[in-house]
Amino acid sequence: MPDAMRRWAVDNGLLPKEGGPTWAQWTLESTLETMEENRVAAGIASAPVPAVAFRDRAMAQEGVRVCNESLAGLVASHPNRFGFFANVATFHVDLAIQQVAYALDTLGADGVILMTTTGDRYLGDAAFDPLFAELNHRRAVVFTHPGGLPEGGTEVPGVPDFIGDFLLDTTRMALNLIASGTLDRYPDVSIILSHAGGFLPYAAGRAESAGRQGEGPDPAAVRRALRRFYYDTALPASPYATPTLLAAADPARILYGTDWPARPAQEVAAVTNALDTDPSLDRRTRQRINRDNALRLFPRLAARLGERPGG
Repeated sequence: MPDAMRRWAVDNGLLPKEGGPTWAQWTLESTLETMEENRVAAGIASAPVPAVAFRDRAMAQEGVRVCNESLAGLVASHPNRFGFFANVATFHVDLAIQQVAYALDTLGADGVILMTTTGDRYLGDAAFDPLFAELNHRRAVVFTHPGGLPEGGTEVPGVPDFIGDFLLDTTRMALNLIASGTLDRYPDVSIILSHAGGFLPYAAGRAESAGRQGEGPDPAAVRRALRRFYYDTALPASPYATPTLLAAADPARILYGTDWPARPAQEVAAVTNALDTDPSLDRRTRQRINRDNALRLFPRLAARLGERPGG
């Protein structure tokens, strides 16, 4: 959250002038320090803004522009350290399509971030087909990020919603993309599931079983999707989930993720160390997750780093 974006959020009543959630405390200085401490050469920055913040069309036009231009400014000032995912206003699909074009063509975004839901609609809803058609035409990378469940009111005392509900939200979205046929209709969109895919890898067998009974997605579509999706490790995946993720996913589609700054610096260090020492990962797979897969997926960043994608 660069300064211009924070000021806009405060001015529009989305954040308090002082304090606020931990993810709103982002600073460039602390980010670079955390990157150095964890040997992070470069990262793709994102600002997961709940879709409802851009429900008003005029606010969506201004807010998305401020958000994306501030992130593009971060990249311009530190081209060898950052890329960024652009926000779009999914309550206004026609506007979102224009924002995709501006972000990718003019601002040089590395991809687009989409929240899992817009109101009560998941990304597989037919309303988003024109947006996916544009993203497919551009062979775009889409990073998805969950929020609370759309029906709300599910938080358990002592268990914040980001522990369980966020992961279920990602799982619902992924299954919705499969069941609706969105993945098959738009094969050239690269979709990253945050938090190691939520519960999807663990529950995929249940989805396949339901499909064989005629009560769920086609089992073959589930199997294709598991290998098609990209996954970041910011569950965190290590040490518990890695074996299941490796069994379900293509190892060439797993990406290192930190959850910074929602996850504080000491936790970034802890989960990075857990990944680096995870006994489920051999040297080659760890190298792919830590660097090679991202270089291949984000050629603009690879070019700025002077790297051959996948090299």
